[in-house]
Amino acid sequence: MVTMAALTVVCRPLALWRGAGALVAAGPGRCSSAAGSGFAAFGSRGGKREAAGPPGGRGYSESATEAELRVHYLEVESAGADLKERAKMQPSEVGPFVSKARSLINELGNLPMPTIAVLDGAALGGGLEMALACDIRVAASSAKMGLVETKLAIIPGAGGTQRLPRTVGASMAKELIFSGRVVDGTEAKTIGLVSHVVEQNEAGDAAYHRALSLAKEFLPQGPIAVRLAKLAINQGIEVDLKTGLEIEEACYAQVIPTKDRIEGITAFKEKRLPRYT
Repeated sequence: MVTMAALTVVCRPLALWRGAGALVAAGPGRCSSAAGSGFAAFGSRGGKREAAGPPGGRGYSESATEAELRVHYLEVESAGADLKERAKMQPSEVGPFVSKARSLINELGNLPMPTIAVLDGAALGGGLEMALACDIRVAASSAKMGLVETKLAIIPGAGGTQRLPRTVGASMAKELIFSGRVVDGTEAKTIGLVSHVVEQNEAGDAAYHRALSLAKEFLPQGPIAVRLAKLAINQGIEVDLKTGLEIEEACYAQVIPTKDRIEGITAFKEKRLPRYT
C-alpha cells in the first residue's frame, strides 16, 4: 500500500470538496471552528482508506465556491494507490491511471489560493507528491515521508521527479528517489522538504494546529494580492530573472486598479484594519 499524506489545507470560508477520485476521499467527517479565528475546518480524520479506483468526480478547479476561497481545507487521513488493485491492471491501463493522478495533483498545484500540506502521519509515494504540490508543508517530527516507488521497480509518476528537485535540490532529490528512503519530520526540515516541524502531541494533530496559525497570518491580507504574489512566484521561478521581473511587473499592474489597494492605503492612513473584499 502506497499511503497518502494526512493532507490538510486550511480554509475560509468553510467549504468541503468531495469525490476527487482515488487520490482524495474527504468523506463524512467532523466540523470544528477555531475560536475567534473566523474560519472553520471540515474533514475526515478517522480510519484507514484505500483507493477505489482511478480519479473521478469533481476536480479541484470545479468547486462552485472556488472563487470565494482564500485558503482551502481538504483532509485525507490515509489514502492512495491500492497496489493489489494496481496489480490487476493491464499494462495499457497503468498509463492512463497515472496520468489522471498526475492531472489531479497538477490541479492542486495550480490552485490560485495558498495551500498548506499538513503531515501528521505517513506521506509515501503519491501522498508526498500531493504535499509537494502545495505551497507550504508543515510536519510533525514523527511524520514519515518519502518517494518509495523505486522499491517497486517504478518511478514517481505524479510530479515527484519534478517537484522534489525543485524543493530540495537535484542531488538530494536523486539520493532520496534512488534509495526510496523514508525520512521523518525533523530530517525533512533539515533538507528543506518541509517549512516547519513541530513535536507531535497526544492527539496526533500538532502539525495541523501549526498550519492553522499560519493560515491566520495569511487570511487578513488582501486576497487578490496574495493570489497574484503566488502567481508571480510560481511562474517566476521557472524562468530567468529578466523574464521573472517582467512577470512581477505584469502581476503588479493587476493590483493597481483594485478596490482592495485603495482600501489598504485608506486603512493605513486612518490607522485601522483594512476590510478587503
